[in-house]
Amino acid sequence: MASGIGNVYHLAERKVYASLVDKLLTNLSSKSDMDERMKVYLKIVDSTVKFWGKSNTNMEGFERVRGYFQDPDNRWVRYINRIIDESNPNCFKTLLVNLGYEGFLRGTKVIRKNREKYNCNIPWLILFDPTDACNLHCTGCWSGTYGHKNNLSYEDMDKIVTQGKALGTHLYLMTGGEPTVRKKDILKLAEAHNDCYFALFSNSTLIDDELCKEVVRLGNISFILSVEGSEETNDARRGEGHYAAAMNAMDLLRKYGIIFGTSICYTKSNIEAVTDEKFIRFLADKGARYGFYFHYMPIGGNAAPELMPTMEQRKHIIEKIREIRKGDNDIPFFPMDFQNDGEFVGGCIAGGRNYFHINAQGDAEPCVFIHFSDTNIKTHSIIEMLQSPLFKAYHEGQPFNRNHLRPCPMLENPHLLKEIVDKTGAHGTNAECEETVDQLCAKCKEYAAEWKPVADEIWASEDHKRKSYVNYTAEKREHPELAAFEHIDAEDGLDLNRLHA
Repeated sequence: MASGIGNVYHLAERKVYASLVDKLLTNLSSKSDMDERMKVYLKIVDSTVKFWGKSNTNMEGFERVRGYFQDPDNRWVRYINRIIDESNPNCFKTLLVNLGYEGFLRGTKVIRKNREKYNCNIPWLILFDPTDACNLHCTGCWSGTYGHKNNLSYEDMDKIVTQGKALGTHLYLMTGGEPTVRKKDILKLAEAHNDCYFALFSNSTLIDDELCKEVVRLGNISFILSVEGSEETNDARRGEGHYAAAMNAMDLLRKYGIIFGTSICYTKSNIEAVTDEKFIRFLADKGARYGFYFHYMPIGGNAAPELMPTMEQRKHIIEKIREIRKGDNDIPFFPMDFQNDGEFVGGCIAGGRNYFHINAQGDAEPCVFIHFSDTNIKTHSIIEMLQSPLFKAYHEGQPFNRNHLRPCPMLENPHLLKEIVDKTGAHGTNAECEETVDQLCAKCKEYAAEWKPVADEIWASEDHKRKSYVNYTAEKREHPELAAFEHIDAEDGLDLNRLHA
């Protein structure tokens, strides 16, 4: 009976939220219409506070957001308005309802309860590979040499989403391989789970009018397109003609009003090109509204460690990405740096803390870059994966370094990844060429040692606020000083007075 009442309340709440989104999508032609939109924004803020309750809400932050929405010239208000005005209504409404309400609001509340219930990490998103098959062979990519033999069945993918959704997870990202190789099953999956949101990391080459029409009909699919600077720097790594294919895909997605972003792997060779303001402005002009920047990782036998950025280059990209996000910057594009934005997410988000990865063989990996596993979707449930020795070691070890410019247990703290793998007995999952943890960590050891003093100097020069909620173990939440300084060596030389737990 209680469950039935809960379902009715859930559906009613979703309907209310959807009606607010409908009001945002009303055609605008005058200042008075914009005033009406502002009122809807404020209602959404108030509804969010009501959903969480004032005692569980950062009211200072919400008042700041209310102030933004009351200023039509605020950069981020103009940014959101632009997305509304240029997006297909069904795509935008489904984004806000499935990702905003189901994911951010209701899903987050369910996830937090399940973290306490199961005493393990419960992710906000799950990344999985429908296939290893890819029509490109990019320099340094572990996936391009896998071949076409590994695929998740539709039943495997449905199991991932069904069980994940029961835990509160409503966002699913797909990579590979090239996920659009399996577009028929992906469309079927998105239709079956029309209360979830799906985003595909794609090389762009298989996006066409037919696929765009289906995406518009469903509304709950977005694309994250791989592109790496100019045509010259891009095609040097991804192959001749890829840049043109990516530009064509962007034009198609913009034509159909499909919200999309970019995925950029920065290396020693392209970092200047992909952080050039002209390039970022160009992406925004093409219709991309957000972008993920990924540090090159030397994974697998096909790796090219010489592509890892220099220390000066990494320092530069930290400064550049944050400069683009400043309120006085007019580029309608929001970049996120997977390696250098650790402060804003509490460090490493892998191991199910905020996400984990299931490869095309079905192996559950803590991270898309950490190719070790001790469970498989074909033989285990999602909760069994999250409670496995490997994932529990992540749960107990996070944060791996309280200097969140050194968040990763592989790239910046390779001795910790070795400890985890040795302790849990996890096996290698690299389908191209199995790599021992010693071989992998050896490629990161010198880099970690070089980056350490640079990162520590940057970190010590900044102020850091404690977050109102961090997904660490109960012991670390109750004793934040443990979380603050664990794994920071005594010889680090950090000015601890400037570090705020």
